[in-house]
Amino acid sequence: MAVRGLTFGVFILLIHIISVANYPNGKVEKSCDGMTPEHGHIPQSHPIHHISVNQKTFRSGDQIKVTLSGPSFKGFLLEARDAEDLSGPLIGSFTLIDSELTRSLTCEDVEGSAVSHRNPSKKDSIEVYWNAPSSAPNHVQFLATVVEKYKIYWVKIPGPVISQPDALPFTTPKATIAPLSTLPPVSHLTKSFSVSDCGNKKFCVRSPVNCDPEKEHTCVFLSFTRDDQSVMVEMSGPSKGYLSFALSHDRWMGDDDAYVCIHDDQTVHIQASHLTGRSHPVMDSGVTLEDMAWRLTDGVMQCSFRRNISLPGFKNRFELNTSYYIFIAGGAADDGRIYKHAQQPLITYEKYNVTGNPMDIGGSHSLSLLKVHGALMFVAWMTTVSIGVLIARFFKPVWSKTFFFGEAAWFQVHRTLMITTSVLTCVAFVLPFVYRGGWSWHAGCHPYFGCIVMTLAVLQPLLAAFRPRIHDPRRQMFNWTHWSMGTAARIIAVVAMFLGMDLPGLNLPAPQKTYAMIGFVAWHVGAELVLEIHAYRLTRKVEILDDTRIQILQSFTAAEAEGHAFKKLVLAIYICGNVTFLIIFLSAINQL
Repeated sequence: MAVRGLTFGVFILLIHIISVANYPNGKVEKSCDGMTPEHGHIPQSHPIHHISVNQKTFRSGDQIKVTLSGPSFKGFLLEARDAEDLSGPLIGSFTLIDSELTRSLTCEDVEGSAVSHRNPSKKDSIEVYWNAPSSAPNHVQFLATVVEKYKIYWVKIPGPVISQPDALPFTTPKATIAPLSTLPPVSHLTKSFSVSDCGNKKFCVRSPVNCDPEKEHTCVFLSFTRDDQSVMVEMSGPSKGYLSFALSHDRWMGDDDAYVCIHDDQTVHIQASHLTGRSHPVMDSGVTLEDMAWRLTDGVMQCSFRRNISLPGFKNRFELNTSYYIFIAGGAADDGRIYKHAQQPLITYEKYNVTGNPMDIGGSHSLSLLKVHGALMFVAWMTTVSIGVLIARFFKPVWSKTFFFGEAAWFQVHRTLMITTSVLTCVAFVLPFVYRGGWSWHAGCHPYFGCIVMTLAVLQPLLAAFRPRIHDPRRQMFNWTHWSMGTAARIIAVVAMFLGMDLPGLNLPAPQKTYAMIGFVAWHVGAELVLEIHAYRLTRKVEILDDTRIQILQSFTAAEAEGHAFKKLVLAIYICGNVTFLIIFLSAINQL
């Protein structure tokens, strides 16, 4: 647990220093064309950084030294273009001078056609060489995008124009800075959102189900109200960073239409974005939202906006008259940048059309297949296997009578419980693969331990099927092998369950989940210790009776009967406690 906490802390620290659209290493090929970072904020209008060159003329094959300097910055993108057609292809290539600060990019399938930062450390200047190609135009201009921090950046800072010696003077400069869009007006909300029209005029999603944002600060609320050809969206919930929702064709992040309300400098920015996978959302700075409003009070964030049902001019905006899964997530934000959501997003159970019949629905932070996976594994490795082990270890003399197929009763019960464990494990093992559609690379060590447990769960009954007869010389080896594999499987299964409980897909409440698991393990270990101590004392008592030669047979029978009764009592108490833990755990999973 401590290691996982440390890892999470390091992860947050690394994210905190990221400054350029989730590309701290400068691999910003996506921005080569427009030179605009995917931050979603409005670029600064007055450049404070400067581009200089060591000569104003060039010939084919020349190397021109280009310097970008100014106040400290973290990221940049430098390109050379035809001064008479700044929207045309990139010209020439760059050679690095300091490879620790800069990296070359392959834009438009031309290696080294642009230069970017290698790391997010602060820089006052960078120097590179530009290589003039044989097919260069008469006039070449250098352009730079500079990022001071996530929400402060300049796009297409104009640099000097260099010309070929025999070219006519350059007198018709093009605009080098793209027109800056302006944010639409934003108003302030004066009261909490109402749930009175949910299911009547509003399509609402609430968590917990039927909660009221006017009365409960913990209520997460999202509503859609259709008005002719537009939809009014309201969203609120406890957050000091950001709240967001997304419309998705499936229950996976990726290729989703998302909307984010970000708390920044005592205000809230409302932005449309696009999810391309498990990465930072691509913010859309285009004006697609209207009637934006927000409110911050008592740790609760509210925001609302209106958008048209159809937005054909924006390829990443979905039609709102189609059914989608709805995601709701929140998390921390700093300097206008959002971090990974603090817990698994709330996801609706099925697809819904928010402009269709008004409904009042809920969702879950944990998906059904993963709930069943966790429940089956818990039943298998904290209940059936635990009881089966106790019976095999301590109840051979208690239930030694033979029943079906000439086998002792204890063995029949033990075998039934262990086969049940293996079957439950096999079923549970398949479910995450069905859910993920393959291997999960985001689940840490949990799936690896799970594969080991699955392997041992299959090998144990196969090994037992070929066990030697009781007086066979190989029986001792079988006993040790069977015990070792079983013990290893139980230990690894417990480790896997501890790791699995921390995964966001199950989303169990912390720290209650850890305490419950520790209590369950302690309950089983305690039962084993009690039975071990009792068995030892019973053995010593029989030895003392035997040594005194007093009523040996009768005394042994009485001690044995007393021991059997105590074991049965301990087993009954253990099973009752085990079932109680199991009910609590399954109830917690079912409520997610």
